[in-house]
Amino acid sequence: MFLNYFKDFSTKKIVKNSLSNVKNLASDTIIKTVGIIFDESYFYEKEALVLELIQNGIAEKDIKILVYKDKIKKNETFDYPVFTNKDLSWHATVDKKEVKEFIKEPFDLLINYYDTEKVALLLVSHASKAGFKVGFATVDKRLNHFMINTNAENYKVFIEELFKYLKILNKI
Repeated sequence: MFLNYFKDFSTKKIVKNSLSNVKNLASDTIIKTVGIIFDESYFYEKEALVLELIQNGIAEKDIKILVYKDKIKKNETFDYPVFTNKDLSWHATVDKKEVKEFIKEPFDLLINYYDTEKVALLLVSHASKAGFKVGFATVDKRLNHFMINTNAENYKVFIEELFKYLKILNKI
């Protein structure tokens, strides 16, 4: 228990320090590919949010999802790649193959769909090669290029605001 707390503290410190050196260079490209990082601890309507994206013109084949869970039960199966704090190393890296592939993918848009800061989520979001990152205003401001001030339960409001501003920014 204490070691997990220490590992979280150490990883969070590494991520926060690396965020201070970030250059916010948002991409000017039109959005075609979308990556979504969900925190399944608070939000269970992944399919509904993906459906909203599809209805707003994003092709289903161009949407990739990564799910974070606090704990995975023994015989639990998933439709999407899942990771936990156990997949983090002591040096603020992720050892799971699916997460590494997600991080390397150069998405046009990354949606950080979590409104509570957790070390694993911050690490994956920060390490992502996405050109434009969107998230909630309650998470560290240096992590995202664009923040929406709502909570995770209001996914329709989130998507409405997202596409309203993407049109203003000429991203779609």
